[in-house]
Amino acid sequence: MSSKVKNSECGRQSGVSEQFERVAMRVSLVSIVGNVLLAAFKFFAGIAAHSGAMLSDAVHSASDVFSTIIVMIGVKASGRESDKEHPYGHERMECVAAIVLATILLATGLGIAYSAVRTLASGKAGDLTVPGLLALAAAVISIITKEFMFWYTKINAERIRSGALTADAWHHRSDALSSIGALVGIGGARLGLPIMDPLASLVICVFIAKAAYDIFKDAIDKMVDKACDEALENQLRKHIAAQPGVLGIDLLRTRVFGNRIYVELEIKADGSQTLAEAHEIAEAVHDSIEENFPDVKHIMVHVNPTTAEK
Repeated sequence: MSSKVKNSECGRQSGVSEQFERVAMRVSLVSIVGNVLLAAFKFFAGIAAHSGAMLSDAVHSASDVFSTIIVMIGVKASGRESDKEHPYGHERMECVAAIVLATILLATGLGIAYSAVRTLASGKAGDLTVPGLLALAAAVISIITKEFMFWYTKINAERIRSGALTADAWHHRSDALSSIGALVGIGGARLGLPIMDPLASLVICVFIAKAAYDIFKDAIDKMVDKACDEALENQLRKHIAAQPGVLGIDLLRTRVFGNRIYVELEIKADGSQTLAEAHEIAEAVHDSIEENFPDVKHIMVHVNPTTAEK
């Protein structure tokens, strides 16, 4: 005997989607405005203060603008309601946005690395103009600004459980780290080591590449129906086993679908009960999981008859 219980109510899902999109769009607009202003300031500082590291850092900030636009497109697409062609929804569009974001991030890092290696290979790194104080000040301002943007985006990403927004947050953090590299390079150049400026650009690209890899791996895991982590599955097992009428768990499978979770469950129930009674147990288990695990979007419950313990 089996019981398939309903998905979340349409009204509730619609409300969650609207809140998700509203928060994501607001955060993304803040990111775009902040990055445009910061990139313009760093470009000016890099040119005026003769700093290749600061120009590289400015390119990184400029790339954040395009990546955030991609995030906005992905969030908008993932929030669409289920339809005939996509009965399970469009949550994976967020993963697609994150993969595109990782690719752009990696390309940006490789471009910076190429420029730095070319400067070092030319043997003219030691003849570079010493960066001015403006470049040093720009690096400090960038670190503070990008760290603020990282926490602002990360907190909101966790609030609405958005993978693409989380990726954008770490993009901000990679920019803050690259600004630290620029600060070290510019400071070293001003202390009499001009070669530190292109070396800092090379270090910056390593941070960017690492961020790109992490974002790409997380998105791929969500695209290939990876199971939830063991800790969450154990929490689910304990919660299900504590529900009235559940005599055991024969099967529990989970898979991450975009930023949501799907659960397939087989429970044991007293075989002497009527079909209606078994269905009530399954439905109660479904509703309880949905209420206590907000990341779970869909649950299928199968009831296996067994002899109740005396």
